[in-house]
Amino acid sequence: MTSALITAAIPAPGWDGFHLGPVTIHAYALCIVAGMVVALWLSSLRWKARGGPEGSIIDISIWAIVFGLVGARLYHVFSSPTAYFGPNFDGTGDLTKIWRVWEGGLGIWGAVALGAVGAWIACRRYGFRLSAYADVVAPAVLLAQAIGRLGNYFNQELFGGPTTLPWGLQVAADHPNFPAGALEGTLFHPTFLYEMVWNLAGVALLLLLDRRLRLRRGMMLWSYVAWYTAGRTWIEMLRIDDAEMITLFGITQRLNVWTSLLMFLIAVGFLVYLGLTRPKTAEGRALADSLWREGREPVPEVEKTEAEKTAETAATAATAEASETAVAGEPAEPSEPALTGDDEKVNADETKKVGDPARNRE
Repeated sequence: MTSALITAAIPAPGWDGFHLGPVTIHAYALCIVAGMVVALWLSSLRWKARGGPEGSIIDISIWAIVFGLVGARLYHVFSSPTAYFGPNFDGTGDLTKIWRVWEGGLGIWGAVALGAVGAWIACRRYGFRLSAYADVVAPAVLLAQAIGRLGNYFNQELFGGPTTLPWGLQVAADHPNFPAGALEGTLFHPTFLYEMVWNLAGVALLLLLDRRLRLRRGMMLWSYVAWYTAGRTWIEMLRIDDAEMITLFGITQRLNVWTSLLMFLIAVGFLVYLGLTRPKTAEGRALADSLWREGREPVPEVEKTEAEKTAETAATAATAEASETAVAGEPAEPSEPALTGDDEKVNADETKKVGDPARNRE
C-alpha cells in the first residue's frame, strides 16, 4: 500500500534551475518573473477595458513591484526570524541569508503593504485613483501568486505535515528542508499546490463577479483579500515550516494565521460598507468608474463648428498656395501701402518737376 501511494505521489523535483556561465538561474525566480509577466498582461487588458491610457498601467506597476518585492522579503524575514537571527533573536542566525532571495521566502502581506505604498506614489504622480488601480490589478495579483507558488515546489519548501493522500508530496531525504525525524519516503501535504488551486479558482470567481456586479471603489481589492485570506488561514495551519508563533485568547498559532484572520475580518467589513454606500445615481456610477483623480481628467477635444472647419480649410489652402508660389521662384508681390496726405503732396511735386523742362534744367 505504501509503495502504491509513493508511485502516485507528486515526485520531488529533479532540478531547481540551470547555469548561464557563472550565473545560476533558479526555477523559483523564473516562477516569480512568470507570475509578474502574466499579471501585467491581465492588468493591461482590464485597464484598457476601463479606458485607461495605454502603457500607464505598466508605469504604475513598476513602482508597485519594486516596493512590493522589498516588503515581501522584509515580512518573511521578520515572520520567520530563526534562520536569520537565531532562536529568540539570540544572534546565532545567518544575516547573509536575508539577501539570498533565490532560496525562497517572500511574504504576501509585506508585498501588499509596501506595494500599495509604491502604487500610491505612482498614482499621485500620474493622476490616477489608487482604488481604481487596485480594483484593476487585484485578480492579476492573485494570478501571479498562483504561478509563483510553483517556485516553492522547485525549492522543496512550504509543505505541510505527513499525509497518506494519493497526491502527497515527496521531498528528497537529503534536502535541507526534509523534516528531522521523518522517515525516508514520507509523503507531505503539498500546501503550495493547495494555495495555487485556491488562487486560480479565486481569479475565475473575481472576474465573474466583476462582470456581473461591476466591483468599484475598492470592492474588487477587498474581495480579493477576503477570498485569499479565507483559503490562506486553513492552508497555513497545515504547514510545518518554521514560523513565528503567537498566542492570542489562549490559542497559539502561526503569525500568518492570525494575520489572515485579521485581514479577512477587515476585508468583510469594508465590503459591507462599500456595498451599503454604492452609488445609486448615474452620475455617481460614472464617478466610480473613473480611473482619474479629481482635477486630473484629460480634457476632451471640442468639436469644431462647420464655419470654423471651413475657415481653417481656407487658411490651410492659402498657406499651401503661398508656399508653392515661393518654391516656384515667384514670390507674391507685396501690396503697396496706403498713402497719407503728406505722401500724396510729395509725389505730386515730383511729378510736376518731371513734366517741367525749365525746372529740369536747374
